[in-house]
Amino acid sequence: MSKDEHDHRHCLELFEKLSEYLDNELDEVACKDIEKHIKECVPCFVCLQTLKRTVDLCKQAENRMVPEDFSKKLKEVLQNMPKTPPAG
Repeated sequence: MSKDEHDHRHCLELFEKLSEYLDNELDEVACKDIEKHIKECVPCFVCLQTLKRTVDLCKQAENRMVPEDFSKKLKEVLQNMPKTPPAG
């Protein structure tokens, strides 16, 4: 398959499964499909590597308390948000 014939729908389907892939939550068939695709698709390979790095950075991050004032303002904003998106 040439670059012009690349089916990006498969990339989008794969993207939806990357987190589960990294967490070892997929069956063997799905994992093999992802691994085959990653070997052939540079953008998806880069996406997977970026996601892996992001997960690693999050694991290394310190847990810090959110300032009380910020927490209070965030709760107020969330409580005042519309429950349903505007029609449009």
